[in-house]
Amino acid sequence: MPLLLRALAALLACLVCLAAPAAADPGDLAAAARGVVRVVIIAEEGGAPAPVSHGTGFAVSPTRIVTNAHVVREAVQDDTLRIGIVPPEGAGGAFARVVAVSPRNDLALLEITGGRLALPPLALASGAGAAGRGAGGTGLAEVAAVGYPMTVDLAQGLDMSDIFRAQPPVTSRGFVSGERPARQFDTILHTAPIARGNSGGPLLDPCGRVVGVNSFSTDSGSGDGEFYFAVSLRELVPFLKANGVEPVMNALPCRSLDELDAAERQRLEAEQAAARARLAERAERQRALREKAQLAAQMEVLAARENRMALALVALLIGLGAAAAGLRWRGTATDAEAAAPRRRAAIAGVVAGLAFIAAAVLWLTRPGLAAIEDKVAAALAEAEDAPAPSPSASAAAEGALICTLVPERSRVTSARTDDVAFEWSADGCVNGRTQYGLGPGGAWQRVFAAREDAAVAVNTFDPATRTLRTDRYLLGQEALEQARAARAAYSPPACGVSDGARILGEQQSALIALLPERPNERLVYSCAPRR
Repeated sequence: MPLLLRALAALLACLVCLAAPAAADPGDLAAAARGVVRVVIIAEEGGAPAPVSHGTGFAVSPTRIVTNAHVVREAVQDDTLRIGIVPPEGAGGAFARVVAVSPRNDLALLEITGGRLALPPLALASGAGAAGRGAGGTGLAEVAAVGYPMTVDLAQGLDMSDIFRAQPPVTSRGFVSGERPARQFDTILHTAPIARGNSGGPLLDPCGRVVGVNSFSTDSGSGDGEFYFAVSLRELVPFLKANGVEPVMNALPCRSLDELDAAERQRLEAEQAAARARLAERAERQRALREKAQLAAQMEVLAARENRMALALVALLIGLGAAAAGLRWRGTATDAEAAAPRRRAAIAGVVAGLAFIAAAVLWLTRPGLAAIEDKVAAALAEAEDAPAPSPSASAAAEGALICTLVPERSRVTSARTDDVAFEWSADGCVNGRTQYGLGPGGAWQRVFAAREDAAVAVNTFDPATRTLRTDRYLLGQEALEQARAARAAYSPPACGVSDGARILGEQQSALIALLPERPNERLVYSCAPRR
């Protein structure tokens, strides 16, 4: 009986797993949190900076930050106060100035001034799935509020000086409860807990994309359930564009890498099944063609063989007849009448000889049974042209290509998805200047860890299918610096260097080994000849 119960429990668990949508990757919220900052209003007391209040903000460009208007209200009204930006990691902070304030919908835009602080901008979710219903249109959408609540600071015993120290933001989870206007602007109602200090922080979907800006909450003093409000993207996007910011927008569905991998396996299995079906169809077609050609060849060869043999028999009979006549004429000739019979005997001998030769030639040149297979092969070749030997896959993809994102095979949270110009050479040279290396399994790869990009990207190109894949790893500052140091430790060979692809493949292996097992983003492009 216990065994039966365990089996039923396992079956129920499987059914639950199948029914539930796949969760987004855990690294998404962590990656988005690297662009979330503490916004501190600073006064001077005795020549030393002193925090007056603080809230949260998030980057929409490397130097521009969104927060709530009420977070910076005091600094707008008092020019003796300054606005400080404290990042979630590292030792550097910066000051910021107010670019625009919109009290009507509680939004403010700040710009970092001075310093070397550059933040990874967060993407804004757009499309039908930005907020509201869950994946597939069923259930409520899960959301996460990210910020710096004062209640957590107090519970940890932090004092005001700790506000200036880089700390990771706090994440709380909940669900979207609806969208409704409040205070004359459009808001998202949700249940992800926020407190004082969370104001201006992002409300994120499970893929780490912004769906709103946390602003205020209901009064929980009565003991009733508490709800929280975020300024919706219908307010945020026009505000940003009106102030010269083109935010990163992402309308793709929020899917996990597990879902993508499962879909990719299904796609490959479908392609393999289609290829097997094509091979079976071709084999059946060839079998029918062979049977038809075999019958036609047999009839043709046997008819030609029988015709030659019959003609050889006729020639043999003519030769025998001519020989017999010649012998008779030679035997009946007398000395007085020798000239005429001998002449006829000689002619008969010549005829007999030619007839014997013709009979021999006809017999020896009759088609053999092996000619049947030759005719079958010729008929098959004529009916179905044999493909010419194809060049190598790398050479087949040579030339100028334009690569376009395949959304159903991609997972994008913040990366740009523009078309990519890609000129491929059979030796792995791209665009005439960038050498790709040979990785495991003969894959053509190039690793990028540019300082201006807050991610490490691994490009993989498959010449056989003309598919370009970019795996992006959104790393923390320490891991990112390690990757950049590993990249700086080698100089990639230039295009045209002998054995350059193998050398670069070995150089890149140490850097690839530092990366996590799974990327945060996967961009799959289909490439076609550029016209």
